[in-house]
Amino acid sequence: MKKTALLVIDVQAFMFSESNPVYNGKTLLNNLNKLIDKARATNTPIFYIQHSEEGSPLEYGTPGWEIQSDIAPIDGDIIIHKTTPDSFFKTNLKEELAKQEINHLVMAGIQTEICVDTTTRNAFGNGYEITLVTDAHSTWDSDELTADQIIKHHNQTLRWLAEPKTTSEIVF
Repeated sequence: MKKTALLVIDVQAFMFSESNPVYNGKTLLNNLNKLIDKARATNTPIFYIQHSEEGSPLEYGTPGWEIQSDIAPIDGDIIIHKTTPDSFFKTNLKEELAKQEINHLVMAGIQTEICVDTTTRNAFGNGYEITLVTDAHSTWDSDELTADQIIKHHNQTLRWLAEPKTTSEIVF
């Protein structure tokens, strides 16, 4: 039997700074809120992944490190702290998922080509069924590609590991 959880990866205050906001941030937050509402309406567990990096705007406990207030967790949501791009590496994510017998992960969040990609690949390698929400992850332009190109590329590439669906197609 499939038991699902929503993973919201690294959607933190700093990612929406006025000086360098994540690509398409308002749409991202809107889609994440729709996913969160759908998950809560069906009592689907929500896991917030929160990255910290010493000496950066994402340093543990700083304002930039906080989960973005528009999608803030509520009592019962689970917060997993990490220090690498992989939400499983040196965290208790796998144990927390096992406690609830979760075997299907719906992936969303930031940063497409780093933390979303790495977590999706590791989840696949650990035997999870995965859905990638194609319009609910984002990034920034790189020197070589626009954020839109990076997102489209990863939606295409990760389809080998995860079923791609839009926010409107997600049913918990």
